[in-house]
Amino acid sequence: MAGFEGSQPKTVAYEPVSVKELLVEMKDTSELLIDLAYSAVLHGSEDIAREVLALEEKMDVLQLRARMSLMMAARNPDEVEALAPVLGLAAGADRISDAAGDIAKIVLEDIGLPEAMRAALPEAIETLVRGTLVADSPYADRTLLDINLESETGVRVIAIHRGDDWILNPGPETTITAEDRLILRGPERTVGEVYEAVTGEEYDAPAPPDSEVDDLERAVDSIVLMKNLSELAVDLAYGSILFDNEDLAAEVRNLEVEVDALRSRFEAWLLRAAADADDPVVLRGLIHLGVSTEVISDAALDISEGVLRGLSVHPVVELAVQESDEILTRVVVGEGSALDGERVADGVPAAELGMNVLAIRRGEDWMLAPDADATLRAGDVIIAKGTRTSSGEFEELAA
Repeated sequence: MAGFEGSQPKTVAYEPVSVKELLVEMKDTSELLIDLAYSAVLHGSEDIAREVLALEEKMDVLQLRARMSLMMAARNPDEVEALAPVLGLAAGADRISDAAGDIAKIVLEDIGLPEAMRAALPEAIETLVRGTLVADSPYADRTLLDINLESETGVRVIAIHRGDDWILNPGPETTITAEDRLILRGPERTVGEVYEAVTGEEYDAPAPPDSEVDDLERAVDSIVLMKNLSELAVDLAYGSILFDNEDLAAEVRNLEVEVDALRSRFEAWLLRAAADADDPVVLRGLIHLGVSTEVISDAALDISEGVLRGLSVHPVVELAVQESDEILTRVVVGEGSALDGERVADGVPAAELGMNVLAIRRGEDWMLAPDADATLRAGDVIIAKGTRTSSGEFEELAA
């Protein structure tokens, strides 16, 4: 079991627990791990990197408990088959956790990254910082609803580390208290102000330099795209399990193939860049990042494997879905449909429905966080997130 250096793995004994709650918590933890790991690299932050290792240890415990509960739930061959996809989810989540830990160790073990990487990553991820709430902070002992942080500043509290416990996706009634370690995400122009209000310390924003090495820039561009595609693959993989959706699982497979191809290009550009580098050793961190990023996409495929093979999903997953207000939808834009010819900048009717378009696949090419100037065409595959009602209406618009 992974953990902090020199620490002993915690003993985990079986205890009755809701599998559906474990699955949701594993999904949330996986997504947070990826966010934190890349942010640690971007900022060179040892504090954020240590939070990744703390979450990695939490994930180890979650997947052990999930496996124990699933073994207890398998009473006959039919249930064993239905539980297979869920076991794949536990295994995939564990691999994502380990890969995120390896990315964090680029910072903690001072492996280092070329400056071109730090110059490119700010465009790839939102600003994310970690701060410890001080007792005299204006936010101390108040609920998130009372603070109204996101409405006022655009900054969100995406997780709270309180002692040994984590609060993922804290809600409006969550009260934050002194010594809470808050994970904040938001616009760079306001996240510094919030950080200072939380910690009482000045926010020192990093200023990444530009790179003049063309081949290295191409290698970095490849790995940034690998990262974005891998994150999307993880989201779709969990969606394929939770909603027993073979179409989403098929898109995970498409994404995994694309990441593999990108890894090949990344390695080619990196080897060329090494020939021009004064000290090729500084590229070691980039190699680690490339390997770990591909592992994340492979893990996403592991998660969706059972669905791809046509195995039915256990009722415990259906229970988790019933409590979820938000689902993932994959639609194909039909010839002459309401979406054919619509500009993304106009909201592709999804804005009116409350749908969030995550990505568009056109042939073999992907558009992530679609460009505001993109115009939809017949045959485009859209991946979107929204409520059950709005998703149904969205599918009708695409037909």
